[in-house]
Formats: sequence, C-alpha cells, structure tokens
Amino acid sequence: MKILYSPASPYSNKVRMAAHHAGFVAESVLTDTASNPPELIGNNPLGKIPTLILEDGRSVYDSRSIMHFIDRETRGTLYPRNKDKRTDVEILEALADGICDSLLAIVYERRTRPEDKQHQPWQDRQWEKVERGLDYLETHLPRTSGKLHAGHFAVAAMLRYIELRFAGQWQKGRPKLKKWPEKFEKAFPAVSTFYA
Repeated sequence: MKILYSPASPYSNKVRMAAHHAGFVAESVLTDTASNPPELIGNNPLGKIPTLILEDGRSVYDSRSIMHFIDRETRGTLYPRNKDKRTDVEILEALADGICDSLLAIVYERRTRPEDKQHQPWQDRQWEKVERGLDYLETHLPRTSGKLHAGHFAVAAMLRYIELRFAGQWQKGRPKLKKWPEKFEKAFPAVSTFYA
C-alpha cells in the first residue's frame, strides 16, 4: 500500500502520523501535485493528496476518508467506540481540517495571484475563521494523557502547518495552544520524523 503525500500538506501529515500510530503499514511516496503525476491522477481524479492506494488497486482519498479506512482496518485505533466520544473526535478533526482549509486558501491566494489582484477582504475573512478556530481550541484542547485519537493528529498537523506558513502570527493570547505541541510530542515522540 502507498500513501501519496507532500511534506508540507497538513492533511498528508495527519494521515501519515495516524497510520504510524495505528500500526497501519503503507509506503509514503513523495508526490508533486503541480506536475499532475500519472500515479496520482490515475488514482485520484481530483489530483489531491493524500491519496491511499490499496494493494488491490483501489484508492481512498480525502484525508478523513483515509482516516476512517485506517480506523476500520486497525479495529478502532483512531476513533472511540462510544458514539458521543466519537462524535467529539470527529468534530475536533473537522475543526482542525477547516482551519487548514482557510490557511491554504490564503496561501494559494498569495501564491497564485499577482499582488494587485489579491483580494484582501477575502483573505481577512479566511483569517477570521482561523482566529475563531484557534480561540476555540485554546479553551477546548484535547487531553494528551490518554489514548491518542484522530483529533490529536489533526490538531498537531494543523499547528505545524500554521507555524510553517504563518510563523509567529497565531500564538498571542493562546498560551495553552502554543505549548500543546510539546505535550503531543511526549505522547507521540515520532512526530518530528513526519516534518522532514
């Protein structure tokens, strides 16, 4: 099995960390989405990463679909069995992914449009979503003392991405969130190997 990924992609990092934690063995294949490589396009018509290619030739795409697939294959290692707790984890994962969606929208706006064509009010709107999401996380951080779940990996990947692209722009007024990656690393020491 293979996971097509990019090291900067928070969705790829979430999936790869979760797979490692769950004992789900899949080769990580570095993939340049900009060049539309045949292996990616042939397995995901959207040309997006991460994409999981199974041994039988089928593919699974969208990071949350991959996370649920890994969870089923590893008998519930990423999501709680209790329906209420599972819903809480799924909402946490959706929040972290949603923050990433807004961050990526800003990055792509800046990267692909000439400066005079960039729409600052739209970027500001995306950043407002990021700020609200981060403020919510500051007061609703997941505990890392127990069993790790999908939400942990989504938050860790999001925080790595925001620091990569918006270094120093998100920590003010969020001391708990700023310190959370250190706590996560204690619970998941392999985290640094996914950011190389």
